[in-house]
Amino acid sequence: MKPRLLTGTITALVTPFTKGQVSFADLKKLVEYQIRAGIDGLVPVGTTGESPTVTHEEHIAIIRATVEAARGRVPVIAGTGSNSTHEAVELTRLSHEAGADAMLVVAPYYNKPGPEGLFRHFCAVADSTDRPIILYSIPGRCGIEIGIPVVERLRKKYKHVRWIKEAGGSVDRVDQLKQALGADITVLSGDDSLTLPFMAVGAEGVISVGSNLYVREISQMVKLALAGDFTRARKAHQRLYPMFKAIFIESNPSPIKFALVRAGVIASAEVRLPLTEISATSAQALTPVLAGLDR
Repeated sequence: MKPRLLTGTITALVTPFTKGQVSFADLKKLVEYQIRAGIDGLVPVGTTGESPTVTHEEHIAIIRATVEAARGRVPVIAGTGSNSTHEAVELTRLSHEAGADAMLVVAPYYNKPGPEGLFRHFCAVADSTDRPIILYSIPGRCGIEIGIPVVERLRKKYKHVRWIKEAGGSVDRVDQLKQALGADITVLSGDDSLTLPFMAVGAEGVISVGSNLYVREISQMVKLALAGDFTRARKAHQRLYPMFKAIFIESNPSPIKFALVRAGVIASAEVRLPLTEISATSAQALTPVLAGLDR
């Protein structure tokens, strides 16, 4: 069976920095590394891409650079969410113009809108583009969940709103989505360590942090699960699981940037305040886990 659109292994790209500036040379190198390793899609300027601390100009420049580097070989899914509806609409419009193939739109954070506010927020974004929109539910960061009734209303109203990135840590929530909407909703895991459990109840892939470095390994696990070979997928998951946990030893994306520098994929592990590079203690703990996966 042919995989559905925007499924499989999609990388939540880091944004490389050098001396406080976006390193577009390293970004291009990272995109090429991803594509050559067989990634199914790329998400620039999501949370892993440090979207809260890039300027609007940088935000669109990063999306444009990713689109140019990908050259149509894989879908580019722009992170365009905000807790301001106006800003989310504007980022979506500009990303559409920059050539993004789809948008990843997180629930409004901090404001804590009710179901009607959530629905109207996503309607405003959906009205600003006809390209696919992936809803992003991550209550741990946003303080709210995108309720299933809201997802149902949006799915009924918009043909191009049929994906959701689930990062609430609940297999039961994935089950509820699939029970309510079946094939009308495509669920993507937002937690590397829960990708396989989520896929066991109907998710069709992952938007991954770990695949910034481990593209082939995570892609293979996901492909095995999509093919129904959960015995081999479980073995792959068990091998990767220590890494899945270790790359969150400190706030994302500091640990995965450390891993990318260690592997020579990017030149600097620099992050923007209020994040900091990982401590020496964390680096010492992370290194043997990464070494266990060295090719």
